[in-house]
Amino acid sequence: MNVIGEAIGELCKVILPINEEFYLGNPDSKIAICTLSSMDLLKNIANSEMLNKISIVGRLLSENKGIDSIIKYVNKNHKVNTIIVCGKDVWGHKSGHSLFQLHKNGTDQNNRIINSSSPDPFLTVSKSEIKYFQDNVKLVNLINVTETEVIFKKF
Repeated sequence: MNVIGEAIGELCKVILPINEEFYLGNPDSKIAICTLSSMDLLKNIANSEMLNKISIVGRLLSENKGIDSIIKYVNKNHKVNTIIVCGKDVWGHKSGHSLFQLHKNGTDQNNRIINSSSPDPFLTVSKSEIKYFQDNVKLVNLINVTETEVIFKKF
């Protein structure tokens, strides 16, 4: 990222702070849900009985730090072997698209997600953490699905 981009990012953190939002469920569950930018969907799942059937539900707004967080979570929580990716993707960032490209293609020598069309798809996690994610986690593509009934049928 360039200096101007970094400065704008820091300014946005102050003017428009975005809290990391996730809700922990059943630590023995093998399923996680990522609602991308759909905050209402995130709240609906977090406030439903479904939270007892999943390990975690959270959002994914960025193609870099957000994906780093997912990779770190599955590397620490080896029971999770499925992530349902649902909700509306983040316009401009395409974080859901980048997550699937990472799973399929990994990263290049500069830690850039291969074939990502996101503006800043550079990760800080290690190659071994990415490899674990690729080999041990199944992604279920429900991008643009916001109906909880449809999502819950994937269990």
